Amino acid sequence: MKICIVGQGYIGLPTAALFAKNGCEVLGVDVNEEIVDKLNQGIAHIEEPGITEAISNAVEKGHYHASLKPEEADTFIITVPTPYVKEDLSCDLSYVISACQSILPVLKKGNVVIIESTIAPMSTDEIIKPIFENEGFAIGEDLFLAHCPERVLPGQIMEELVNNNRIVGGITEECSRKAADVYRTFVEGEIIETEAKTAELSKCMENTFRDVNIALANELAKIGAEIGVNALDVIEMANKHPRVNIHSPGPGVGGHCLAIDPYFIYAKAPETAKIIKLARDTNNSMPGFVIENTGKILSKLDADAEKISVFGVAYKGNTDDARESPAFEIITGLKAAGYEIAIHDPHLDNPDYFDFDEATKDSSLVLILTDHDQFKNLDYERLSENMKTGIIFDTKNIIKEVPDEITLINYGNLYKYNK
Repeated sequence: MKICIVGQGYIGLPTAALFAKNGCEVLGVDVNEEIVDKLNQGIAHIEEPGITEAISNAVEKGHYHASLKPEEADTFIITVPTPYVKEDLSCDLSYVISACQSILPVLKKGNVVIIESTIAPMSTDEIIKPIFENEGFAIGEDLFLAHCPERVLPGQIMEELVNNNRIVGGITEECSRKAADVYRTFVEGEIIETEAKTAELSKCMENTFRDVNIALANELAKIGAEIGVNALDVIEMANKHPRVNIHSPGPGVGGHCLAIDPYFIYAKAPETAKIIKLARDTNNSMPGFVIENTGKILSKLDADAEKISVFGVAYKGNTDDARESPAFEIITGLKAAGYEIAIHDPHLDNPDYFDFDEATKDSSLVLILTDHDQFKNLDYERLSENMKTGIIFDTKNIIKEVPDEITLINYGNLYKYNK
């Protein structure tokens, strides 16, 4: 089977690697010429365990190559981004539409077309299907169209693509069956066949569920800071109840899924999806909460504070994925407040970022925004030597213990420093 995968990012590239590993001939298509050149040398451009070796091996064995344009294949998989339209919060399908149009010249009867990009409910039926029908294809008879959303965690993508259950939503039952057969090439989890609109809403709701629960935790953190209660203790105690699982609060929600997908549902039913919208508003308010309380901490503990060390820009720990990261808004806000910002993120290669010592030299506060493993056990001796005042504001609540010369502030004891 030859597979053409349009989009070679955090989902498209691992998917391509796994198909290639399992004997398929795979073409990875991307609009970025630099990425295409690197991939054809066996060099992965994303940080993900196992991906570099997998792509290198696939290129070496001739099972994978990359291109700027699609070629004829048996199956086409679309894995391009789907941002939201800021005016009405609806799903921006422009990249998906463009990707679908790009494969039209090489489509032939019997092909399977799979949309993996997260899209709003009814998108496959109302917008994507007509693209192919207008070219004369009868969906379910001579072209098989399905929506099969990815459901993986950055940092574990290669493993979860194999082992997680997979939802396959076809326009017809035959579309579902044909698409499911494609994934049986490497998927060991359960493959659930359904209709496209159900698959679309299911994926959006999976991320919305998590976003709403994170919003509840973030709201609790704000309440604790306001009324003088340790919110982290509250969460730990409440979660000892067998049917309670409050998530961990943080500096906001990032990523290409949780920070965006709930809007796709809200835009379809804005008068009904009120909890979903309120959760989004709550999580979007957290960068402002961090900025405000960082200022309060410094005004109380270091009146002459000028420099802040920001530890972490990636939205998720132990990855280089910074898409929709709340860190960017926080950094912008702190700079606007007049602070010098030195960014340190060991997972991101950026000439404007600093190493540990440069970032903390003469700093008044370390602001932890990402739960990288490197930040859970810092070199406190070096920190004390470098910093002007040894203060850590841990918005990810990952540091459990510090020496006496370091002041640790998190969402548990924040109320003691924000008055």
